[in-house]
Amino acid sequence: MGGQKRSLLLLHVAVMLFGLSGVLGKWVTVPAYAVAGGRSLCSCILLFGVLKLTGSPVALKSRRDYLMALLGGLVLAVHWTAFFLSIKRASVAIGTLTFSAFPLFVTFLEPVIFKEKLTRRELLTALILLIGVAVTVPELSLGNRTTEGILWGLLSALTYAVLSLINRDLSAKYSGVQICFFEQSTVALVLMPFALLSGITWGRADLLGVAAIGICCTATAFSMFVTAQKKVNARTAGVISGMETVYGILFAALLLGQWPTLREVLGGIIILGTALYSSLKS
Repeated sequence: MGGQKRSLLLLHVAVMLFGLSGVLGKWVTVPAYAVAGGRSLCSCILLFGVLKLTGSPVALKSRRDYLMALLGGLVLAVHWTAFFLSIKRASVAIGTLTFSAFPLFVTFLEPVIFKEKLTRRELLTALILLIGVAVTVPELSLGNRTTEGILWGLLSALTYAVLSLINRDLSAKYSGVQICFFEQSTVALVLMPFALLSGITWGRADLLGVAAIGICCTATAFSMFVTAQKKVNARTAGVISGMETVYGILFAALLLGQWPTLREVLGGIIILGTALYSSLKS
């Protein structure tokens, strides 16, 4: 198999594993913050091993970079907790679809932070993404679990947008593995005390499920994704990344019997279609 074909295969497997994380998060019974904390603990341990085995540097270069990585970790803790809350309150489809709308927030945050001009095309893209999210809302009531799940999903999308801007700053100096190690270590330090001291009961299935999310769907999938990007351009990687939601919904349908509603399908077509168009134009 050629190098590029192998890289494309690695990309798809990595994105499939990303999509599987939502299904496993729905399957385990422990609270969302425990899933996020356990996921980060397993992942950062494996990432540390990757750094040591490859002889890559672990330490960062300045106090500012440590503060940025710490901030990124705190934002990631909120992002993962909100993502799993969205899935648990509503469905895998709702959680992954609303998360896919994160470019909506990047559109408005990036020009403010990096002093970049906001184009008409970006405004139009953001508006269409907003329409896609609105289509999935069944009713404007916080008593509706789907609506509640959408709100948590939008918080997940907002925090991911903030995280992507933080990582844009750090990625100019460090590898993705370094950045993820420090950010995920922060998540583990913040959330695991709550997970261990809150009195929740961890069954064997919960431990196995959270470990699988951290080891397979996070650290392994991310390492595969980074490796594959060396021989695949960013545009192709971005388009394939958009398949995460599709894979997640398919896994939820096949493994949990959780089929998306017509409203979710229509909203998903708008959100994913717009995100795909934006990736291709970029």
